[in-house]
Amino acid sequence: MNTAVINFFKFLLFLSVGLVILYLVYQNQNTAYLAQCATDGIPAEDCSLIQKVIEDFKGLNYFWVLGVFAAYTFSNMMRALRWNMLLKSLGRTPRTINSFLTIMLALFANLGLPRLGEVLRPVTLARYEKMPVEKVLGTIVVDRTLDVLSLLTLIGIAFLLEFDRLWGYLSENMVGDGGNLLTHPLILGLVGFGTIGLILLFIFRNQIQQSKFYEKIVTVLKGFWDGIMSIKNVENPPLFIFYSIMIWVAYYIMFYMYLPAFGPTAHLGFTVALMIFVFGTFGIVIPSPGGMGSYHFLVMAALALYGVTGSDAFSFANFSFFATHFCNIVLGLVAVIFLPTINKNYHPVPIE
Repeated sequence: MNTAVINFFKFLLFLSVGLVILYLVYQNQNTAYLAQCATDGIPAEDCSLIQKVIEDFKGLNYFWVLGVFAAYTFSNMMRALRWNMLLKSLGRTPRTINSFLTIMLALFANLGLPRLGEVLRPVTLARYEKMPVEKVLGTIVVDRTLDVLSLLTLIGIAFLLEFDRLWGYLSENMVGDGGNLLTHPLILGLVGFGTIGLILLFIFRNQIQQSKFYEKIVTVLKGFWDGIMSIKNVENPPLFIFYSIMIWVAYYIMFYMYLPAFGPTAHLGFTVALMIFVFGTFGIVIPSPGGMGSYHFLVMAALALYGVTGSDAFSFANFSFFATHFCNIVLGLVAVIFLPTINKNYHPVPIE
């Protein structure tokens, strides 16, 4: 009961964070939209940002939307195949359909409570495949370690390709006339806090090294390293690496196909999609249901780099957000319905 209550309040907290961010984004865009309507001579009663978003949704090119669904499904199928290669080290390769539907169930659960799926995924697969849950949980650590490394690689590529544009945007939006980004109070504050933090770490290094927090950090880092090194134990490392690449290539293609699906972004290209992908992924990582609010804010910031602002950027953020989670919901419900059905007469030999 205590665990259920704690999880419920966590859900309310994460949901509240997401709703507050989304509300602030909406209020900011709605004010700008009403101001533009006033400039164009459109009465306030005929100027609704919500209605504008609805009309934009109606005007989407649904050929590309279907492509988004296909790319998302393919990405998670690659993830299931890669996961099976890790699970094989436990003594048996699970059925691919079980691995795939378990992944979709986990993503579906994360919409309700962030990170819940990371627990539900190994528990569910271990139940249907009669595998030790603690060992299956170990493969999730490896899976997530690889995701972190892949994401860091993509972030590096994106910022290398678009460094000048990004730096120019930050300089323009964080300083006034004649200012310098490096002398902005926010940057100076961060540098100051960072310097003080490093000094304190050095002074109290002995006490820190003896603390449980330090031990936990070391354990986490060791787990990441062990996860990376475990790749050498898979049966076919080149195939494993191929699956890892295809997971993120398909995910990137999904973000690219959002662009031609929406009129105001149809002219944008591959590099833009990469920046939106990176910014949007940061938004999803923030613990609110599905990245609600934080995803919208960061995707709109990425679009602003390429001149898509205001209500068009708000519509795009909503479209891409709901399209991704529509895929999650549909495939998650498929998992909820079919996992018990297809495993009703499936009796694998338990792995000790």
